[in-house]
Amino acid sequence: MGIIIALIPAIAWGSIGLVSGKLGGNAYQQTLGMTFGALVFGIGTFIVAQPTLDTRVWLFGILSGLFWSLGQSQQFQAMKYIGVSLTVPMSTGMQLVANTLAGALLFAEWQTTKMVVLGLLALFALIAGAVLTSRTEKTGEAGITNYSAGIRTLIISTVGYAGYTIVVKAAALGASAVVLPQAVGMVIGALLFSIGHHAFSKATAKNVVTGLLWGTGNVFMLMAMADVGLAVAYSLSQMGIVISTFGSIFLLGEKKTHKEMIWIAWGSVLIIAGGVLLGIMK
Repeated sequence: MGIIIALIPAIAWGSIGLVSGKLGGNAYQQTLGMTFGALVFGIGTFIVAQPTLDTRVWLFGILSGLFWSLGQSQQFQAMKYIGVSLTVPMSTGMQLVANTLAGALLFAEWQTTKMVVLGLLALFALIAGAVLTSRTEKTGEAGITNYSAGIRTLIISTVGYAGYTIVVKAAALGASAVVLPQAVGMVIGALLFSIGHHAFSKATAKNVVTGLLWGTGNVFMLMAMADVGLAVAYSLSQMGIVISTFGSIFLLGEKKTHKEMIWIAWGSVLIIAGGVLLGIMK
């Protein structure tokens, strides 16, 4: 049951790019709209679940949301330096490494030799799959303007994304309790990072929908973390790259060459294989 719960974020988060692509807006409008949607979702979750929100939950929840905003904003910045085709696979791979190692080393989630071997094999398959699915022949589509700056911003982005989940895991916060404080932190962070980027528009309002979708994935990811651990839950959530990749081709009409489709197919196989290995671990 825990594995099924852990796959829901992959479906929800893997669909966000497709939905936001249809809704339009620049990166800052999409991010800010997403955080507003997450806030609406958080308020709804609070009303329905009525969790206890003490000072500790608010503090760590907002901190987690701020970390997420850091990760999201720096990922967009990296795209300016090294292009989308390099940023997406490298960011996904770095996030997987950070969260999987955090689960294994900080929270001792891999306790046997078998789990270590399967976990490392799954991690390798997921990273290799992410690289293949995002590989492109269109080298001129988004040029590399500053490779070293791109790597630096990706490292900061990874720290943000990792902090978003590690804070919740370390503080042992309940899934229903942390959602609202986390969303507040996301909005605060998104507002700060969007200063000077014309973030308020109709597109921002439209992208509230993506926030509701993100919120759904977030709740189930937090539930999965409590059930199957951070390493497995976060890695499975990244399997959504298969949905976003094929969805962008068949729903958004992105063009791919024959060689790119072969890379995507093999990359998808590796990602699914990595997910199966993680399932075997549990």
